[in-house]
Amino acid sequence: MGLTSTTVLASAVLCTVLLSLVVVWQWPRLSGRGWQPVLGRVGLMCAVQLLLFSAVGLAANKTFLFYGSWADLFGQQDGVGVLGAQAAASPGVKVEGKQKVDVPGAGKPSIGGEVQKVSVQGERSRIVTPAYVYLPPEYFQKGYETRSFPVTVVLTGFPGTAENLIKGLHYPKTAWTLSKQKKTQPMILVMMRPTVAPPRNTQCIDIPGGPQTETFFADDLRKAVSGTYRVGTKPRNWGFIGDSTGGYCALKIALHHPEAYAAGVGLSADYKPDVDLQSGDLFHGNKREENRSDLLWSLDHLPQGKSSFLVTTSRQGESNLKETRKFITKVKKPAQVSSITLDSGGHNFNTWLREIPPSLEWLSARLAG
Repeated sequence: MGLTSTTVLASAVLCTVLLSLVVVWQWPRLSGRGWQPVLGRVGLMCAVQLLLFSAVGLAANKTFLFYGSWADLFGQQDGVGVLGAQAAASPGVKVEGKQKVDVPGAGKPSIGGEVQKVSVQGERSRIVTPAYVYLPPEYFQKGYETRSFPVTVVLTGFPGTAENLIKGLHYPKTAWTLSKQKKTQPMILVMMRPTVAPPRNTQCIDIPGGPQTETFFADDLRKAVSGTYRVGTKPRNWGFIGDSTGGYCALKIALHHPEAYAAGVGLSADYKPDVDLQSGDLFHGNKREENRSDLLWSLDHLPQGKSSFLVTTSRQGESNLKETRKFITKVKKPAQVSSITLDSGGHNFNTWLREIPPSLEWLSARLAG
């Protein structure tokens, strides 16, 4: 049974209730003095607390999809990560499955579009990682056979799963709805997690002697997707959006690679990487790359290209307000910056669900097929 399955959650809740009843029933027998009754009471109370916290944790994970599987939870991944020569031998996109979009007419791709589960293999970085690709209805319609579509790369935060973007943040459904309402043009979404070498939090950095994550997103991903789908290869054909760590990646790649991406959106973004136990040593003493990874430093010290940025924050409930304001003031021509500042909103799905529709509209206005 999967970590996010209803059966697992229901079993945890049921076990908690049953054990609570056992505690109530057996408590009189354990009310005496002595080490054995005391040990029995402590054991039952600890067991109930453990089950209760497990049920709450499973419920929270099912809602927000922090971890998609037991292997993901315990840091054990199968078939993903850096695969060396194997990835270089067959770079590109491999389609592994298809699923419907939660919209009217979902049974027909030409009406509801389609989400494909894929494996992306990088040629230069030698990274292979799973992703989901949303194809809009127009991709399957007559009259669009020769049209290329704009692409937006969509990233979760850390340690989120790509399923977050479909089930929790509803990117395909939102893109379908906005296009149906003529608020955006049809676009392809490539939905991923920023951790392409799990469980390490690589934060879109080329790590000396480690995963070349920046190379993967700036070069390999574009090449693999454009070799599989009808998309353009110029910067104006590509955008980037993400939340939290994914937002940092979106801004970083758009800032440092204007030759690859025309626009980047950071939802509650970080502006420099966190170096901790989950990231490991990201720079190995390379001070230049450490400085470069600080987006505020980069804006002050490196040339700015023709990238467009959208950053979001909240006056109350968001910790990146001060840094976001600094980012806005440091962006100079030919780069451009826009912003969304909510009155209140935390670092969570509810906030990002409010920001995603206008962000996709903003991206659509800056991309071309």
